[in-house]
Amino acid sequence: MTFRVYSGPRGSQSISPLEKDRHLFKEFSVLDEAMSWARHINDSGRVALLVEGDDGTRLTKQQIVTALKNPEAREPHDHAA
Repeated sequence: MTFRVYSGPRGSQSISPLEKDRHLFKEFSVLDEAMSWARHINDSGRVALLVEGDDGTRLTKQQIVTALKNPEAREPHDHAA
């Protein structure tokens, strides 16, 4: 599994799928590592714009901020019957 964290300068807006190739990203094998990197980016004067995984995970800029404020919120939702 691969998770990519896309980043940009502070003040950047969320990115669309077509804009991804114009942004820096770093890959991780676990979502927790990707979220730790997103926190590092946000704390260092840049901004995490998108977290995207091979499993269909997609967190926008605002969802990343919310998940970093409330770690339980980023857990995948169970699809219980």
